[in-house]
Amino acid sequence: MREDYEALRAKIKNQISAATKLEQLEEIRQNALGRKGELTNLLKGLGQLVKEERKAMGQLANEIKEELNADLEAKKTELLAKEPILKFKPDLSLPGKPVPSGGLHPVTQMCYDLNDAFRSLNFEIAGEDEISSEQYVFDNLNFPANHPARESMDTYWLEGEASDSALDHLCLRPHLTGASVRYLQEHGAPARFVYPGRVYRNESTDARHERAFYQYEALIVDREFPFAAGKLLIDTILEKVFGRKVKTRMRAGFFPFVEPGFEIDMQCQVCGGKGCRVCNQKGWLEVMPGGTPHPNVLRAAGLDPEEWTGFYINIGLDRMVMMRYGINDVRLFHSADLRFLQQFK
Repeated sequence: MREDYEALRAKIKNQISAATKLEQLEEIRQNALGRKGELTNLLKGLGQLVKEERKAMGQLANEIKEELNADLEAKKTELLAKEPILKFKPDLSLPGKPVPSGGLHPVTQMCYDLNDAFRSLNFEIAGEDEISSEQYVFDNLNFPANHPARESMDTYWLEGEASDSALDHLCLRPHLTGASVRYLQEHGAPARFVYPGRVYRNESTDARHERAFYQYEALIVDREFPFAAGKLLIDTILEKVFGRKVKTRMRAGFFPFVEPGFEIDMQCQVCGGKGCRVCNQKGWLEVMPGGTPHPNVLRAAGLDPEEWTGFYINIGLDRMVMMRYGINDVRLFHSADLRFLQQFK
């Protein structure tokens, strides 16, 4: 059997020495040392030998394998030194190919622009986790026990987390407003802060609605804050973000966490107020609710409503981006379609 191993060693070494291309070396390696190679086939016969001879032949096989691998690497280095790396002469005067670069998602860019606008008015940027509790998203915000928003048809409750304690009954936050009470409990008043983030609603999707979308909420709490100042705040922020004056209007609206409450609309920037599918042919688009914090909300935050007041606004961030760029379908933002996203690089 030793003669077979030595014959194989000599044969493969001759083949390696005669090789003139890298492709030939790889073929030799596979035929000799591969899973179905000649050396592997010889090793299959070791089981028929006595213990002492089996050990000796095994050592010889390992020696041959290491020697052939070394010869293959040496020959490969020799061939690479002779073979030019480039098969053609390059034209060094040609410009290089541009490196692809990424960019901010349009919703992220709008969020950053709003951050800059509010910072210029001395607002602090805050935030909270996307998982919240029934205590913060409903109870602290004056939602009655039978409010339909508490049902699973509207809110994503986390399975297995229901309990008698509202703090332990967890959900994906359906809005950002609960973060305001948490912030006020920790920092007190007066306060002036914003808290952007993603929220989740169990609802049908269309050109204006998504199940996961972004909001941008702002709250001022002070001893005196005229309601007219809230309207001025809205107009100032929109002018900073859009770079021009934007027509707005305020309609009476009911929200459990404000009293009085308003629906705040801006003129549709997609159609210029003429009517389109984004604004439902009305020329106006609701972009934020707003109003004075309800006394029960201030009490939940540990504040005396006889002493403190303020102003809420909750901006629909996705809709604001639709207005900025004239986009007619909110679902495009979450489509991951590069043909759409590359327009905003």
